[in-house]
Amino acid sequence: MSSLPDATDAIAPQEAAGDEAATPDGWRDGGSRTLAALRAELDRIDDALHDLLIQRAGVVEQVAQAGKRGALRPGREAAIIRRLLARHRGGLPAPTLVRLWRELLAGTTAMQGGFSVAVCAPQADGQDGAAFVHLAREHFGALTPLRTHRSPAQAIGEVSAGSAAVAVLPLPSGTEAPRDAWWTALLHKDEPRIHIIGRLPFWRPRPEGAPDVQALVIAAVEADASGADRSLLGLELPLDVSHARLTAALAAAGFECGQIILRRDPGATAADALADVDGFVADDDPRLGNLATVLRRPVVLGAYATQVDGTVA
Repeated sequence: MSSLPDATDAIAPQEAAGDEAATPDGWRDGGSRTLAALRAELDRIDDALHDLLIQRAGVVEQVAQAGKRGALRPGREAAIIRRLLARHRGGLPAPTLVRLWRELLAGTTAMQGGFSVAVCAPQADGQDGAAFVHLAREHFGALTPLRTHRSPAQAIGEVSAGSAAVAVLPLPSGTEAPRDAWWTALLHKDEPRIHIIGRLPFWRPRPEGAPDVQALVIAAVEADASGADRSLLGLELPLDVSHARLTAALAAAGFECGQIILRRDPGATAADALADVDGFVADDDPRLGNLATVLRRPVVLGAYATQVDGTVA
């Protein structure tokens, strides 16, 4: 069986033609470089890249030894990728750059302590559980330890117990059953307090074959700002508050609102709402105290970095 050709073999026919004699330094008389010289240059670049990766890992170790905030910094990771995309040029596809750095960030996060992922991979209601696993692998790395669960409660339980650093959960919808409305549990601020820290997928457009599901990421740490974020507010409301009235109240308080999920579960004495708003909102944001119609001060359930466009270079 013949072996696959090297990517640089496309140059070989020109070299074999022998139209121009190669000089000892790897250049032809006509000014083009030989295949051997190009391969040697690729080896040199690979070695230089490897040296920089080793150097980067050394800095990561120093960060871990500094005793600062934990390794999980989704906002900073998003900002790094946005910055690299903004300076990217040349023929390397931008999505490849995103994938390279997601694996690199996953590896260096693992260096700073045990890191594993719990994934809610539901099979009911037409959802493809495998797609959620694929989505988690895409973001958190191919080699990161990962466990799957059938219910959101099981995945959240792993984060609460400390046996998983993060959990990947289906994006909430307005039609899900009460048992699947996992975000309502975050309204109670139990200890350890669980926060929403990310939204997946992080990049678009989605190529053919990529998972087409959407998810939120939770962890027992607070979200950190990336510079382009949206926040999720949890609200407890009187049962008679309408979607339109809540939207108007959020706008009057100064929030630029996107999707709102309003739940009035059977037997409940109050309605619960999940509001997606623009910007990074902290617990002490004064706008939270100005919101009318609520039964108690809204809870900031977390925030996530907005999606990046992997086609932009």
